[in-house]
Amino acid sequence: MEMGDAVLVLSPLLVGVSAAPADAPAASGWASKIKVIRNAEYPLDVVDKLEEDMFPKVEAFLNKKIAAGKNNGCTLENAAVRREWSDMSIPDREEYVRAVTCLMKLPAKADKNKFPGAISRFDDFVAYHMTHAGVLHDNLHLFAAHKYFLYAYEQALRNECNYTGYQPYMNYDRYANDPINSPMFNGNSSSMGGNGEHDPTYRGITQNGRNPNLIKSGGGGGCVKSGPFSDMVVSLGPMTKMVANIPSNRRSDGLGSNPRCLRRDINRNAAMGATADRAYKLINGNKGIDGFYNELLGQPPPKNDPYPWGIHTAGHYIHAVDPGGDPATSPGDPVFYFHHGALDRLWWIWQMQDPDARLNAVPLIMADMPGMNHGKRQKKPVDLDKEMMDIDWIAPPIKLLEAHDNLGGNGGAFCYVYV
Repeated sequence: MEMGDAVLVLSPLLVGVSAAPADAPAASGWASKIKVIRNAEYPLDVVDKLEEDMFPKVEAFLNKKIAAGKNNGCTLENAAVRREWSDMSIPDREEYVRAVTCLMKLPAKADKNKFPGAISRFDDFVAYHMTHAGVLHDNLHLFAAHKYFLYAYEQALRNECNYTGYQPYMNYDRYANDPINSPMFNGNSSSMGGNGEHDPTYRGITQNGRNPNLIKSGGGGGCVKSGPFSDMVVSLGPMTKMVANIPSNRRSDGLGSNPRCLRRDINRNAAMGATADRAYKLINGNKGIDGFYNELLGQPPPKNDPYPWGIHTAGHYIHAVDPGGDPATSPGDPVFYFHHGALDRLWWIWQMQDPDARLNAVPLIMADMPGMNHGKRQKKPVDLDKEMMDIDWIAPPIKLLEAHDNLGGNGGAFCYVYV
């Protein structure tokens, strides 16, 4: 189903939020402050309902901050709303696509001597991700640094390409059974582009230490030839070659100019590892941040599970191959930002189950991430109040814990909710 403005509907649980019938009682509390829009094609899943039920806690948490003068001007009335892609109208989706395309046409700001393959503002973010694995993926920073990285990307779309919305996220569960024909990947003008052509040399992505140990090909693997980004030129990378016919980069660090097509394998076998039941278990089954962090990353590998990838890996490889399947250059596929929006949302829902205890919780276990110190505890104590996060030319440095708070963090620059 494609959704235009005329078929935008509210969840039955939210009648009165923004389009109440005349005889409905007036909305009160949080529901009168946030415009909630739903696509009737997708009933609320268990995580959507958990998020809905959580909003009174969010409102109480924010009211406490307001009373203490610590909200930095953020209220539910002025909070930005990040929406699921299929809940947005077709014109709003097309506006987002135009903004991303615009970012791909603007000149890069990164140092040309260091990053000669960064030819656009879009590439600036890819180059940073390629060269800052530590601050983006260690246990202290995985959640917060990607939150800040995503915010900086959203600001570039809004301030440099006149985008009037906010960064959408992807609800994996909506698309898991048939991702190729979903509003995200069906290849029409309001999608994020289609699947790659069939490449018989692409078998899938190996997952060492897991059983099964291969996310099998979904039938793509080649160049995207339909919809937005079918003419996209990928420049940076690869650092990890997913198929033999991807040209190697002239530089060993992958930072040289290496123009080629966007390749994808829209993959149900990956998406099934990120369904709502798994996300619900992740949130409700982990009171501590270490457990939440490790289960998100699929550590230890689940047993007797046909899709034992962990939600983080599963979400990345829904649109794998080049550059989306390469851990270092994965922001080179614009769908990357939907995936990390989804992870940011899950973290936020987990935090808001008990915000006083969870808002500033930081995992102390180094999980199995590329280039990290796998499976070991933090070697020395960390003063979290002083820990800084520097994302270089992408945005100014801030304190780590400032990026833990959607509602007033970073001096009030972070003021947003997910619905």
